[in-house]
Amino acid sequence: MRNGLPDIEDVVDAARRLRGKAVVTPLLRAPALDRIAGGTLLIKAEPLQRTGSFKFRGAYNRISRIPEEERSRGVVSWSSGNHAQGVAAAAGLLGIPATIVMPSDAPAPKLDNTRALGAEVVLYDRYAESREDIGTRIAEQRGATIIKPYDDPWIIAGQGTVGLEAAGQALAAGLSPDHALVACSGGGLVSGTAIALTDHLPGITVHSVEPEGFDDTARSLAAGARLANDPAARSICDALLAPTPGELTFEINRRLLGPGIVVSDADARAAMRAAFRHLRLVAEPGGALPLAAALSGRFDCRGKCVLVVVSGGNVAPELFAETLLAGEDPGG
Repeated sequence: MRNGLPDIEDVVDAARRLRGKAVVTPLLRAPALDRIAGGTLLIKAEPLQRTGSFKFRGAYNRISRIPEEERSRGVVSWSSGNHAQGVAAAAGLLGIPATIVMPSDAPAPKLDNTRALGAEVVLYDRYAESREDIGTRIAEQRGATIIKPYDDPWIIAGQGTVGLEAAGQALAAGLSPDHALVACSGGGLVSGTAIALTDHLPGITVHSVEPEGFDDTARSLAAGARLANDPAARSICDALLAPTPGELTFEINRRLLGPGIVVSDADARAAMRAAFRHLRLVAEPGGALPLAAALSGRFDCRGKCVLVVVSGGNVAPELFAETLLAGEDPGG
């Protein structure tokens, strides 16, 4: 840890802590996807992670570090759903009570799964209330530990194990990716992954991928300062709707990332269909966004080896069915 920011040693330490707790997710290939993209795509399949997304990694790494004498007071967090489930699962494994502040319009499976994992869920209006204020008030009342979704060094280090695994898997297959495409909301996954990838794969360029209207990281990287999204913006990528980059995450990302990439909701839906057709992988809209960048041409993969992190698969059944029936994937 340097100046409050995680480094590669912290990511490696997180990997040791997660051994036997988190799933080592596969790195998948599909010739059809390579043909569409015009390059070699290595798909890191985080929908196969515990709770259906990468979020368990950071949550367990952070919560497992809470001192024993503080655990009975519980943890409090806020999330649109994937971090909520990660926190609930990690807290449950460690015998710690969990309370999660979630938007009332979060996909029903994310709400149901969080409750099923044993967490108390407190609902709020994401367009009229502050989840941070609500969660902080609850934590102060109970003396609980706050588990932030992304702006925490141990959360970032835990998410970085995605990149650590992917680098090892790629090299074991005799491949060295030129670029990596990683979904970005507050920036925990892409910052942690960039720490690991740039250490283990010198010369790689890591890119954040965001939905149209929520491209705060892309714009912030170009401007050199943290910028916010328009509060009126909307997207089906419910996991990627943070209003502005995190403070810690942006400090890392502005040093380690290449230009950000922005993708439409329609491209996200096409990538969901392609992931299901060619990989038999269920991806939620935000989780499919990096694959959408590769298949749509928003990022030029021609002649390149590209690591694509599909970060989550917690999609509402109705949205998934509607998406599959709506049209053809980029492969026809």
